[in-house]
Amino acid sequence: MVGILVLGDNHLIVRGPLPNRATALALARHWSLIQIGQTMPPTLDRWTISTREFRENLEWAVIVPCDGEISPAVAQLLAELSGRGITIHDASSGNW
Repeated sequence: MVGILVLGDNHLIVRGPLPNRATALALARHWSLIQIGQTMPPTLDRWTISTREFRENLEWAVIVPCDGEISPAVAQLLAELSGRGITIHDASSGNW
């Protein structure tokens, strides 16, 4: 599976299943800081960043609370995904 993890004005295309809220937050924390020599924790090793995907292949979307506004391009992509019937999960919401 391929999805998008939105972190404020940044986003990552991710290979792996739809993460739950806690995992989405952990992935965002892990990938927002560059630490030399850091390895992926075993609890997160099901997900990898993908550098090349077709937008048609995106199957899930998660918005993680972060500083900054979602860029217009990512907002458009999220609207397209929603139009295809894909639920946009918001990790800042208490409902998810």
